[in-house]
Formats: sequence, structure tokens, C-alpha cells
Amino acid sequence: QVQPVESGGGLVQAGGSLRLSCVASRRIFSLNPMGWYRQASGKQRELVASITSGGYTNYADTVKGRFTISRDNAKNTMYLQMNSLKPEDTAVYYCYACYWGQGTQVTVSS
Repeated sequence: QVQPVESGGGLVQAGGSLRLSCVASRRIFSLNPMGWYRQASGKQRELVASITSGGYTNYADTVKGRFTISRDNAKNTMYLQMNSLKPEDTAVYYCYACYWGQGTQVTVSS
């Protein structure tokens, strides 16, 4: 398997939380930085957060303090913990690990 696989999206009320997961192949996971992107309807895809193989993280200003990216090397899995969700966080969220995942829908109701 080359394409990473996301899970964990859904519908949540504003102020709620969701955790996204992304499973990638062991070879890709151990050697490369990974990231979460999102694309809202009618907008371009944008970086949400990224993490290097050494654990260094970077966040978009719009999610700093609310979202946390992490990785579990033993499980070849990357996570995005999303707290204090806002309606403007509604988008399809994509995992990137050399290849794009299929995306998972996150919808935040007001």
C-alpha cells in the first residue's frame, strides 16, 4: 500500500473536538515529513500542520493553539487532534505522506 489512509472525520458542533488518523506505509512514514491539509468548498487546498520524522511541528496560524499534530512511529500513524472547532474549519482534510490520501470530511455546525 502506497496511498495513506485517513479516518476520523465527521459532524461536530462548534466548540467540539475530533481526532483524525492517517496510516502510511512503514518506509514512507519513517523517512519523510508528513502533513495535514484541508480544502474547503470553493477554496484552494491549504496546509494545516506538518511534522518531520524527528517530531518537529509547524502549524497554520488559523489553527495554532487549537490543533495538535503527532505521530506514533510504532503504528505508522499520524494524528491531528482538533479542539475548539469552528464552522470555518469545515473542509475535506487530507493526509500527505509522499502521496495524498483520499480525504475525510470534517463538518462543524454553528
